[in-house]
Amino acid sequence: MAQCLAIHPDNPQARLITQAVSALQQGKVIVYPTDCCYALGCQIDSKSALERILRIRPIDTKQPLALMCHDLSQVGHYAQVHNDQFRLLKMVDCSQYTFILEATKAVPNRLIPPKHKTIGVRMSKQAITQALLTELEAPILTCTLWLPADEEPLTDPYDICTRLDHEVDLVIDGGWCGTTPTTVINMTDGLELISTGAGATAPFGL
Repeated sequence: MAQCLAIHPDNPQARLITQAVSALQQGKVIVYPTDCCYALGCQIDSKSALERILRIRPIDTKQPLALMCHDLSQVGHYAQVHNDQFRLLKMVDCSQYTFILEATKAVPNRLIPPKHKTIGVRMSKQAITQALLTELEAPILTCTLWLPADEEPLTDPYDICTRLDHEVDLVIDGGWCGTTPTTVINMTDGLELISTGAGATAPFGL
């Protein structure tokens, strides 16, 4: 049975953040709010948690998974960010995008698609997410909580707790946070729009 934690979206309670981070460190699967949608998350080195996430939300593993990072410095540890790419990332509100970049050796091999050696990276301004990342001191392996049979991502914490009661370990109730996923841009060879979402494409000329 999933544990549900109500955490204030603007002023997260420190003891509850510690509780959620402890769950991640134990290899558990959590649901947490981001700037765009609720997301599934786990620690990046937990193989069993990744397998559970992929059962909840099947993803083509030939495509890169995504890491929710604290800031550009952390992004640079897990992805190769060249000077021109860095300038582009500094120009926009990165919380609205997922960027696909070349992965560094810090990324576990199981997270990297064969042949491509890439990883998706996200950043967030959402207070709960920032608090989790600050205390965890590592990225969260993440994907939007969008179930295969649904027309849009789940956004009601009560509905999430009910439907995923036996699928995840912890649900963070941070209130409503939207149903529009990030815009996904591949930056590995020029700029390629993969999918349109919350982030504007105009700053990238797409």
